[in-house]
Amino acid sequence: MAEDIKPKEGKLIGKVSHYFGNIGVAVLELTDKLKEGDTIRIAGGETDFNQIVDSMEVEHKKVKEAKPGDSVGMKASQKVREGYRVYKL
Repeated sequence: MAEDIKPKEGKLIGKVSHYFGNIGVAVLELTDKLKEGDTIRIAGGETDFNQIVDSMEVEHKKVKEAKPGDSVGMKASQKVREGYRVYKL
């Protein structure tokens, strides 16, 4: 029996609600908690990449951890669009 070889999807924790292309910052609407050091995967359209959360902000204040319902701003290593899904790996 052959196994499907797919990239690890991870747990869906939110989606991109906005992207500021001029500064490369994505705003994530969270449905689960996220903290610095977590590895996330952002997927949508032709885009699918992993990155480590090195810093994030809620209401323009740096935070180490965010909870469900928070809107989190963070640098995105690639260009993203509204509606892209965010997974925690």
